[in-house]
Formats: sequence, structure tokens, C-alpha cells
Amino acid sequence: MEHLKAKEFRKDYAMADTKYGKSIKKLEEIIAKIENEEIDVDELSDQVKEAVTLIKMCKTKIQKAELEVKKVVDGFDDMGQTPKK
Repeated sequence: MEHLKAKEFRKDYAMADTKYGKSIKKLEEIIAKIENEEIDVDELSDQVKEAVTLIKMCKTKIQKAELEVKKVVDGFDDMGQTPKK
């Protein structure tokens, strides 16, 4: 059982380093396979788990990017300048 947890951790850790665009592409592939019924029942659970992990990772990356953009904009405002709209 511990071996499986370590294996899942390594897989999740490797996914965390994956680029957002690659993650979205992989999600699209998984969704297409499910919609086209190309996934075997035995593989479905693993694919859904991978999709959930990718979604969580993408959500985290979006949240981090939003925070970084907010910091930049706030820093720009603090300089007495407002960005053009």
C-alpha cells in the first residue's frame, strides 16, 4: 500500500511541474477519449483521476498568475501611475 502512495506522489509531483498548456492539452485528450468512448472501463478510473489532478494543478496555476498580476498592477498604482484601459 505504501508503495502505491509513493508512486502516486511521484506522479502528482511530476504533474505539478508540467506547463499549463500541456496540462490543458492532456485534459482535452482525456475528455475526447471519454466522449468518443475510446477508454476501456479498466482505464477509465485512472484517466478520471489524472484529469482531476490536472484540473487542480491548472486551477492553482491560474490563482498564482492572478496574484502575480495583481501585485504588478498594485505596484504600478503605488508608483502614482495608473495603467491605461
